Amino acid sequence: MERNLTNSILIAVGGNSLIRAGQKGTIPEQFANARLTAQSISELAKRGCKLVVTHGNGPQVGAQLLRSEAGSHQTYTMPLDVCVAMTQGEIGYILQTSLQSILKSMNLNIPVAGLVTQVIVDKHDPAFQKPTKPIGPFYSWEIAQKKRDELGWNIVEDAARGYRRVVPSPKPLGIVELEIIKDCLDRDIIVIASGGGGIPVALENGSIVGIEAVIDKDRASSLLASQLGIDKFVISTEVEQVYINFKKPNQQALISVSLNEIKNYLAEGHFLEGSMKPKIEAAIDFLEAGGLEVVITDPEHIVDAIDGKTGTQIKGRRSS
Repeated sequence: MERNLTNSILIAVGGNSLIRAGQKGTIPEQFANARLTAQSISELAKRGCKLVVTHGNGPQVGAQLLRSEAGSHQTYTMPLDVCVAMTQGEIGYILQTSLQSILKSMNLNIPVAGLVTQVIVDKHDPAFQKPTKPIGPFYSWEIAQKKRDELGWNIVEDAARGYRRVVPSPKPLGIVELEIIKDCLDRDIIVIASGGGGIPVALENGSIVGIEAVIDKDRASSLLASQLGIDKFVISTEVEQVYINFKKPNQQALISVSLNEIKNYLAEGHFLEGSMKPKIEAAIDFLEAGGLEVVITDPEHIVDAIDGKTGTQIKGRRSS
């Protein structure tokens, strides 16, 4: 069957956009935040867009690890790949029920499916020697130092907001459930997939085995969007627009930029590791693979940003 993905959009929801700055991250808070994103997604569904939703899990997978460590004297502990799988179910459920409720209120009979998704990595990826992916809450330097000394964590400063644990983040190479996701799109199902960057797995002697890591959700989303042939890649995050000279007196919002322009800004060091840099790198990967456009904005402004009224639009070569 010939596939038609015109007007197709992949929306990558940030784990930190489900738990906002200053919040404790309670389930009611996450549901309230998810409804903001679900409202935008539903508006796009009403337009007839074919939609894939992915999501981050940085705060949530960190919380899962803390629970596992805190309860280790009473129950079994969980490796990182299993923690990712658990957060896929947790966040997928929050997004799925939020979407179903809003779609129903709009009298839209559009099915929504959450899919536990595995992403293939190379177990010899250099990332395992240099952990860089932030997970869990922010800590003061004193508490972070204590965690590092007592638990052996790798700790880095994250975007001037505090200190966080970092874990290996290997490059995503393939999506195990790709054909199932394609089938969902062909049936006009809104599919929630590749949560938290996907469960990291490797291929060993024909078998799939879990790997202790967390894949960057924007890189995995970029790969998924490219392999699906999606037109637009939307990265939903905490800020309405991307900035150069961020938090400096000469801070400047980027509105509409070309692929070459954003590559130059990246080379000039405008985007921080663990914050906007991996999002920009994922955007570049998607556009260089033939994608039409990348939009970066916050959950409240997804529709307006797609319409070019706000947010940051990065244009690919096909759109110029």
